[in-house]
Amino acid sequence: MMSLSRLARIAGAVMAGALFLQSGDALAQAASAPSDLSGIAEIIRWSGVFASILWIAGAWLILRVAGRFVEAFGGEFSSRRLTLQKVYTVLQFVIYVVSTIAVIFMSFRIDDTTMALVGGSLAVAVGFATKDLVASYIAGLIIMLDHPFQVGDRVKFAGEYGDIVAIGLRSVRMRTLDDNIVTIPNSKFLTDITASGNSGQLDMQVVIDFLIEPSQDAEEARTIVTEAALSSQFIFLPKPVVVLVSQWQDGLLIAVRLRLKAYVLDTRYEKEFESDVSIRVLKAFQQRGILVPSSIVRS
Repeated sequence: MMSLSRLARIAGAVMAGALFLQSGDALAQAASAPSDLSGIAEIIRWSGVFASILWIAGAWLILRVAGRFVEAFGGEFSSRRLTLQKVYTVLQFVIYVVSTIAVIFMSFRIDDTTMALVGGSLAVAVGFATKDLVASYIAGLIIMLDHPFQVGDRVKFAGEYGDIVAIGLRSVRMRTLDDNIVTIPNSKFLTDITASGNSGQLDMQVVIDFLIEPSQDAEEARTIVTEAALSSQFIFLPKPVVVLVSQWQDGLLIAVRLRLKAYVLDTRYEKEFESDVSIRVLKAFQQRGILVPSSIVRS
């Protein structure tokens, strides 16, 4: 019979062999990791990375100079402001797209090996991570082609009201009348309603309501409102000035409403025009004894 000590030596040798085989597998896996990393490193064209950095810096510089040019000349020549902003928006789009494609092709080797490495599960993961970004890019292109609004338009969207100052690949920037910059993803404009006040024109219609007592002379009040609008320095005279008269009711209060529809010569002067006309009208009403509703009684 085999002694217990000899059996113990055989068992120890078997266990040592098993441990050696496991360690060999671990070393093989560790050796394969650098090969994967080297495969990924081979995708990158290191000589093109520096060129890509220079390309990006040059594109940024061009956009910066063009933006300053549009801002300076747009302020000096108001009649050309919207045209310059439109040209700058198109230039911005072209530079973004061309720069993205150029950087990809300069920095990476696009071949079958590259496609295999970025394919499969990695492509699925990237797709889920960037689906909203891609949707915004596509929406940006649709905005550029369909023109629901343009840079410089005064737009009302999702409770925000202001001027469109930039249309990018990912988002639209709006400057509100309170001088806040609101960033809205492009994809939002595909499903929600957007109202543009001027549709690419400098002038824009402004609506102002005035109320008087039913017993007052509506014809005289209408003349006062019309003259106040026509004498304003912000009025755009080539387009008509209309004052509509109708009965107005809010709960138990009944009044006569005079709705002024006139065009301001530049969207930037919308609120100045509204204030100017309102002061003139209210002052004339007071001088001629035309009464306005002093209180609102609600049921």
